[in-house]
Amino acid sequence: MHQSIGNRRAVIVAGRRTPFVKAGTQLASLSAVDLAALNLRQLVAAADLPLHLLDEVLCGCVLPPTAAPNVAREAILRNGLPRRIPGLTMNRACTSSLQTAVSAAEMILAGSANAVVAMGVESLSQMPIPYSRSLLDGLQALKRADGIPAKMAALAAIPLGELLPGMPAIAETSTGQSMGQHADRMAQRFGATRQAQDEWALISHQRAAAAQTEGRFAGEIHPVWPESGDPAGVTLDTGVRPTTSLAALGALKPVFDKAYGTVTAGNASPMTDGAAGLLVMEESFARANGYVPLAAIKSWSTVALDPADELLIGPALAIPAALRKAGLAWSDIGLTELHEAFAAQVVSTFAALESAAFAKEYLGAEQAVGTVDRDRVNVDGGSLAIGHPFGATGARLLWHATQALHRRDETFAMVAACAAGGQGMAIVLERL
Repeated sequence: MHQSIGNRRAVIVAGRRTPFVKAGTQLASLSAVDLAALNLRQLVAAADLPLHLLDEVLCGCVLPPTAAPNVAREAILRNGLPRRIPGLTMNRACTSSLQTAVSAAEMILAGSANAVVAMGVESLSQMPIPYSRSLLDGLQALKRADGIPAKMAALAAIPLGELLPGMPAIAETSTGQSMGQHADRMAQRFGATRQAQDEWALISHQRAAAAQTEGRFAGEIHPVWPESGDPAGVTLDTGVRPTTSLAALGALKPVFDKAYGTVTAGNASPMTDGAAGLLVMEESFARANGYVPLAAIKSWSTVALDPADELLIGPALAIPAALRKAGLAWSDIGLTELHEAFAAQVVSTFAALESAAFAKEYLGAEQAVGTVDRDRVNVDGGSLAIGHPFGATGARLLWHATQALHRRDETFAMVAACAAGGQGMAIVLERL
């Protein structure tokens, strides 16, 4: 899909996000709906958006609350926004809020909307906890039982072990392996050594720490005040470790393949709570209403391959597809925001983009996509340090890339991420 249809073009005019906070800590009392509603309110306020201009709210969320699965609509209602505004919640795993931005752009290009909020959220502190089918059947039998003896018999029929919930696994159902196991496997295939993974994790933390110190996140983060907590609120991403070192990272044990694996808690993204949102408008509509377009959504691609082949290599397929649709070469890209699910995935993606053999096998091309300038990738750190609330990461990447384009005086940015199911997405932004 190209950047415009007729004279219409989708542009980013504003963005805001919460701090990204380790699950089970300061934001644990806030549900996905709480976080989304707060982020939507802050985004509308920061953009000074007259509500009659807003056409729709799209929200990415991978694990929505079972009692309120349409998080987007709940956030609209929670904030008292006009009831006429529709809300749609989307799930494309870790690219969910990249998808909301693409869907917003598609609506704008099709002429069905002029202003759309594209956001994402995740509360991994409050992820839905599954119970076994036998326990649910037993509880239904208990509910239907008539009289105390029958209820006692139904209760006695439920095995005690079934009363404990099963913890959700971050796993690929089609392969039966966890994401970490897939990352270990791809590291071996693409030659992503433990040293290379730990070095990239260290770079991610060092760059994120420098960005925090120098205030480069100030334009994107709004504080959060949990009901019980620091009265000053939470203002910074809490996963950033300024003092970590290669020695500290190297001392950590493998988590998944304990004998031969290279994925550790230090070179994998942490479980995180947070929300992020963008205001996407049609360019001429934005200008007519006093908004300054910051970046155009120039092109995008969504790809998939067999998860049993490679689960997390999607960006290496999506990036060249997005470049082709934009009419650009890899050398035209001034900076890249690449989601860091695992350092193994990042280093492997670099290897794939630089490999002629990979290009021939997976892209049908004779030459590699190009050499990756590591100094232009995740210039202010990535998900390994900042954190990864599944549904929110894409919107964070897009908003930070938009700001970095202006700060660094670059023209084009590539934003890309892998996703469960062997999927990947990439979006090209053009600074305006």
